[in-house]
Amino acid sequence: MSTWLFDLGNTRLKCAELRDGKAGPVHALPYATGSMGTLLAGILPMHLDIAHVASVATASRRVDLLEALTRHCGRIELARTQARFDGLRIAYADPARLGVDRFLAMLGARRQVQGAVLVCSVGTAITLDLVDAEGIHRGGRIAPSPALMREALHARAPQLPAEGGAWVDWALDTDDALASGCQSAALALIDEAHASARRCLDGEVRLLLHGGGVEPVVARRPDALHVPALVLDGLAAWASSG
Repeated sequence: MSTWLFDLGNTRLKCAELRDGKAGPVHALPYATGSMGTLLAGILPMHLDIAHVASVATASRRVDLLEALTRHCGRIELARTQARFDGLRIAYADPARLGVDRFLAMLGARRQVQGAVLVCSVGTAITLDLVDAEGIHRGGRIAPSPALMREALHARAPQLPAEGGAWVDWALDTDDALASGCQSAALALIDEAHASARRCLDGEVRLLLHGGGVEPVVARRPDALHVPALVLDGLAAWASSG
């Protein structure tokens, strides 16, 4: 049986074949002009039996993917956040209000690490979720990512570029100052959240990092575990349960 996993994010599509309960080699596809069918051409087999989809993208982008998949597979399953799943218990009173990407990332993290974890994604937003050693979600945080900070500054002050520059300790030009300020703001949030998590649980908490914009943080937090396909790992766990 051929089964594939699809993580439809805000800026790119990730997909992988489900192999022995785990995600196989990952295809990371930034969105471009054209349809999802064009984006997936040459990647998907002519026929697959099941497609498991996790989406936080716009409705039009999700529909585009589903239409493309109907030409390849017999069944499509949409992942949804659940209050309890595989030993994980979500803190939200209404689980539907917790993004499915955060839910799946926590499932994936529990496959990666035994004990308490702080799951951090840096993408369009920064999300942080704390899960204790018993699988109880203690809550989370959401903030703008460095890229979104840059875009917001550029929107209000067009003379400030929306991208470019490098993270340095003390910048000598505006591009580097913007990159350094926004990236260090993100790192400060993550550092403070990690310290708060250790205080909350009165012990060690492993920091897991993922997301398209996480590389600068990875370089400054060598103690953290970088798991690029964490959502797909969680989706593999969700898919394998059925």
